[in-house]
Amino acid sequence: MYARSVAAFQAFLPRTRSFAATRAFHTTLNTQAGPGQAEVILVGCGAPNRGMGTRYSDAGKEVPDASLDYIVEPWFMGPGGDSDAGKDFAAWQAEAEKEYGVKFASSLSDVPPPEAPRVALISGRTADNPRLLSESIAGGSKCIYLEKPGAPTVAELEAMKDEAEAAGVEVLMGYNKNVCKYVAKTREFATSAPGSHVTFVSNNAYENTPESLGECFERNAEGMLKNMAIHELALLVSFYDVSVDNIESVTADKEFSSMQTLKGPSGKDWTDFDKIKFTIKTKTGSEVSVQADRCGGTDSYGLVTDSDGKEVFRYYMPDEEDKAHVAELEKQYPNAMPYFFTQDPDYITVKERVAKHTVDGKPAEGVATIAIAVETLKVAEYLTPLLQEQLK
Repeated sequence: MYARSVAAFQAFLPRTRSFAATRAFHTTLNTQAGPGQAEVILVGCGAPNRGMGTRYSDAGKEVPDASLDYIVEPWFMGPGGDSDAGKDFAAWQAEAEKEYGVKFASSLSDVPPPEAPRVALISGRTADNPRLLSESIAGGSKCIYLEKPGAPTVAELEAMKDEAEAAGVEVLMGYNKNVCKYVAKTREFATSAPGSHVTFVSNNAYENTPESLGECFERNAEGMLKNMAIHELALLVSFYDVSVDNIESVTADKEFSSMQTLKGPSGKDWTDFDKIKFTIKTKTGSEVSVQADRCGGTDSYGLVTDSDGKEVFRYYMPDEEDKAHVAELEKQYPNAMPYFFTQDPDYITVKERVAKHTVDGKPAEGVATIAIAVETLKVAEYLTPLLQEQLK
């Protein structure tokens, strides 16, 4: 949650024309958003020293069509305020208010009505999302940007979809890999190579220890397919005609895959995949693979093999063009999760397109809708017990 939240803040920092210049467009102090900009509310900010940390103050990565005007943080402005992380948050809050004019609240009900097209970026706990979506709609949001997977269950996400549609509110998803360069390059190459096979590979950089993975399993209790690998499942739903009704078979690569039961910090046992690879065949003739490894490193990539299984193409995220940017971020923010740096440009792209859509109403090209998210979550719930059974 925290890395995503900080990325959200970073992406929507006020434009470089400065806070004072932005305010000049208005006679009220309730908003910074200028003409042609969306007013952004970040809901569920998280701890400032997790993820991207102090990168909040770097205005280099901006979204011209948006202005971050409000941050709603119930925990650190409430029960968690006396913790060490809460004190860090309070210090950062004071800095953000002074430097950028961003206003803070502990509840969406404390935020005034919108004065510009409003987008609510919901990046809190997955279990809170149904309530936060309802409150965002009631508060006048025109568009909602919802972080993956959107809700704990398919039933809840479907109910959220129905509620938003009834209110005329667009819900778009933070599936950043849908707009990634490596995905587009991989799909393009595979199209030019008849008989080829695509594998989407995702890696995280957790330590390969029971303690590290146990903490990961507990914190991401929804499981790998609803968490880390949900991005790859969204690609399959979006581009490879994968749906629960259209899946003909799923086959785990038992040699690569691993499932463990580990104790989390609470002492409770958690069972999940620490790495998984599987191939899906659809009834309509598509075939595609996914590989995810919690301890595999920092890179994601697309892999294309020919009909004999020989590798003929590989494209990384980050590519050579982006590696200099990643190195700069790693040096500047040494305590952040490494995988976040590689995703930075794509999260910016998603937020740019969501903000522009909120302002002009035109489709947000390539950005996943909540309908895609519903089917993706259905696929995750369908695959998990099948793959678990194959790995026993």
